[in-house]
Amino acid sequence: MAASKLPARAEARSKMAAYEKRRAAAAPVSAGGSGLPEPGRAAPGGSGPAEGSAAEFLLRAGVTAMVREALLKVLEARPAEPVSFLAEYFERLVLAEAAAEPPGPPQRLARALWYVCLAHHSHRTAFDSNTGAAYEVLGCGGRRRAAGVDGRLYSELLRRICQRGAAPAEAAAELLRRVRCRDHEAVPFDVFRYGVLTCCVLLEFAAKADALFAVLGAGDSADSRLCQAVLRALEDALGAGHGPRPGRYLEAGSRLGPDRLALAMDQALQERKMGSSMSREEFLSKATALFIAKVKPVE
Repeated sequence: MAASKLPARAEARSKMAAYEKRRAAAAPVSAGGSGLPEPGRAAPGGSGPAEGSAAEFLLRAGVTAMVREALLKVLEARPAEPVSFLAEYFERLVLAEAAAEPPGPPQRLARALWYVCLAHHSHRTAFDSNTGAAYEVLGCGGRRRAAGVDGRLYSELLRRICQRGAAPAEAAAELLRRVRCRDHEAVPFDVFRYGVLTCCVLLEFAAKADALFAVLGAGDSADSRLCQAVLRALEDALGAGHGPRPGRYLEAGSRLGPDRLALAMDQALQERKMGSSMSREEFLSKATALFIAKVKPVE
């Protein structure tokens, strides 16, 4: 029986050796073995160099640099939804490349608005980089950067930023009067950044005030005593902020902790007089007015 196994083993070894021989012969075969030209070599018909490897193709087409820049933008902005962020990023790139003629003021304003909204202003490095990109877009690609951006475009960009949030219209209008420049003026970058940052902070401040009102009451009205108490606490917090303007006013949110708010609301409720109601619009208007009063006008 042992003798019968020897031929079988020899046959198995023979088949294995033949398989290894075929695999070794197939490994060094170039793309030409399959009928395809090798990277960098001429095509079979002598029609010139081939397209090259996949990496060479991506590099030559500019895809590598484009994807790298997109990923850097994601890391800078750190959006809550990175996939949606990338989708919008590439969509805007396609729309920009599809424009046949040089972009006019509307297209430049739309692209500048997109840049300043890419990253939250608390991400200082990314926000400053995006604001600089918006400044260059409005300044025709950065030419004569020292001269500045046209005052009319600067003011229109600030107006569009304010329209993206829930800030009251009168508060946005008053803020624009404080930070805007004349249409014929050339706006330097430091003023441009200050105006953009101030508008972004106003939107976040209004959102925080709206969240506070939601805690005070149900629906679109709340007890006037509670609202006034919170507004006084908010005013005190704004006055106690430290640091460079205008970002320091967001410190008011941290100073309005639960303990301080609870104390202010408890003191208000201890008053014996019957409190009237305050609407959401009135509360937001008064809260944002406190913020506007702290904004330093552009000189």
